[in-house]
Amino acid sequence: MELFLAVLVMLALIGVSNVVSRFVPFIPVPLIQIGLGVVVALIPSGLHVELEPELFFVLFIAPLLYNDGKHTPRDELWKLRAPILLLAVGLVFITVFVVGYAIHWMIPSIPIAAAFGLAAILSPTDAVAVGALAGRIHMPKSLMRLLEGEALMNDASGLVAFKFAIAAAVTGVFSLPHATVSFFIISVGGLLIGAIIAFLISWLRVVLRRAGMEDVTMHMLIQILTPFMLYMIAEELGMSGILAAVAGGIVHAIERDRAETSMMKLKVVSNSTWSVILFILNGLVFVILGLQIPHVSDIILADPAFNNFKVIGYAAIIFAMLMVLRFVWTFAFTRGSRLLGIRGERSMPGFKMLVMTSFSGVRGAVTLAGAFSIPLVLEDGSPFPERNLIIFLAATVILLSLIVASVLLPLLSKKKESDDEAEREKTDRQIQIQVMTAAIQAVHQERNEENEAAVSSVIADYKQWIQQMRLKGAARRSEPRSREKENELRLLALSEERECARNMMENGQISREHAHQFFKTLDQVELILANRFHLWKMMLKLFFGRLQTSFTRKEVALAKLPAADIETLRNIKIRTCEAAISEVKKVRCEDNEQAAVGVISYYNHVLDRLARFPRAVRSHDKHFDERKKELHWVAVQAERDEVQALYEKGEITRETAGRLRGIIREREASMFEQDEIG
Repeated sequence: MELFLAVLVMLALIGVSNVVSRFVPFIPVPLIQIGLGVVVALIPSGLHVELEPELFFVLFIAPLLYNDGKHTPRDELWKLRAPILLLAVGLVFITVFVVGYAIHWMIPSIPIAAAFGLAAILSPTDAVAVGALAGRIHMPKSLMRLLEGEALMNDASGLVAFKFAIAAAVTGVFSLPHATVSFFIISVGGLLIGAIIAFLISWLRVVLRRAGMEDVTMHMLIQILTPFMLYMIAEELGMSGILAAVAGGIVHAIERDRAETSMMKLKVVSNSTWSVILFILNGLVFVILGLQIPHVSDIILADPAFNNFKVIGYAAIIFAMLMVLRFVWTFAFTRGSRLLGIRGERSMPGFKMLVMTSFSGVRGAVTLAGAFSIPLVLEDGSPFPERNLIIFLAATVILLSLIVASVLLPLLSKKKESDDEAEREKTDRQIQIQVMTAAIQAVHQERNEENEAAVSSVIADYKQWIQQMRLKGAARRSEPRSREKENELRLLALSEERECARNMMENGQISREHAHQFFKTLDQVELILANRFHLWKMMLKLFFGRLQTSFTRKEVALAKLPAADIETLRNIKIRTCEAAISEVKKVRCEDNEQAAVGVISYYNHVLDRLARFPRAVRSHDKHFDERKKELHWVAVQAERDEVQALYEKGEITRETAGRLRGIIREREASMFEQDEIG
């Protein structure tokens, strides 16, 4: 039961981390997950999960690297084969010797073999952490491919080097020729075993399909079990399970390309299932890492035998050595353009690219899991020297690499903003079109036989807005001050609409019930235009209003009103729109010219729509309006998600994101009015 509760808590922390990330997108999700894990572990009687290295590798690393191998472009990996091997193999062994000797010299209590082991487990970069950082940092594509390829391969080289170093520390026996031969056998053997088993599994699936067994659930189960089988069989045979998983992923990608259309339903289910699995596994890796840090730190920081500042200083020096060595190694091999695979490029990678490559080599949970796998005792039964210190240094270097990469990479990868006003306006328009295109795609994915007409209508609206933006240039959309003024005028116009409707009610031109329904619509539009807080307030108000209606049944939904009542509300809207235009024209001046033109244009568009498409004579089925309203919510949410994603990737600034959200609120208000009265 305790294990079940621990799993539930960790899953909840993953969800919380993604919610927190929406509000503080400048902090990477891995760091948030590590922080939440630390907080939970520090709570009295809080959660504590023992990290079992073997289980960790097979349960987390195998499927994650299998997926990376499946999705990493093979042609680009082959093109970058030389620099990937130089980083994944050459840099690993250089790190083992250089940093290993430095650690032994700096901390003599750590034997040379154990120092080599610590350097070896610190040498691999973490594919999960690299991918998590790439999601919010706009790094060059070539750099990302290089880092992904390196992370796929260097886990094996680092862990093999770590294995031999620890074995030498435990037994006191080490043979360099034997270790070199064993490394190549283990690496090549892992790749071959992974490829052979993956081909056999692919052949089995083909046989099952030919036998008429095309059950998607069964084939999906085979896919899920594949990385675990690859890893465990390779490890059982004494080869690299990690490289077996990577090779299996690449073979699976080849099979997928050959049989692209054989089972389309399986492809859809596979993508959805793996997205959930990877989301959970990625999150658990960093939550578990956070849960280990307090325990690891307490052992060292609470021990009077260690000077806390000196120990932390050791970790900082080791991290600095790793970064400097990575920079020097990268600088050395990039001087040969043939090695880098950029023979056709005009220039060599610059200093900035080399620095980004250096700091992109973040360490992750693989390093900590390897450190925890260090045995407790030597062959003679004595305690392993400085085991706790080694684990603490590994954990601290992991945190330093994540924090430094999170701070420096966004600064190095940040695009310079153009000083040209026309260029900024063009960029803004392109981003707005991209956001609306995301909404169209989201609505299109909701298409089915029942909502075909509603989907077409919503997509047509968005295509019309995109076309208008392309034709008019939308220059006013790029000016924050103009947007604030336009929002003020929209609220002024709504106030005038409300006053006009009130006068019509007092003069007996409309009934109190019709006026009440119209006022309710204006209130909701005004709340949408205000800000996000008021939008949540509006949603709560709507929820409780509907709850009250479900009990009292005193209110009738607008969509179910008789045609005559609906036509009355449409006539009210026409009158109030004319009043709003008149009021905006009165306050129109040189200072708010663009904003006033925008508001007047909006109301003229509403009037034109009401005049050309009388609702009372429309021939849609009775569920059309309800479905269209639901699709509008889907579209608006897709727009907001796209803006958030662009901001998290560093492709737009906070100011641009705020401006886009304001535009989305205006579009949402327009759609709401259209759904209620139009």
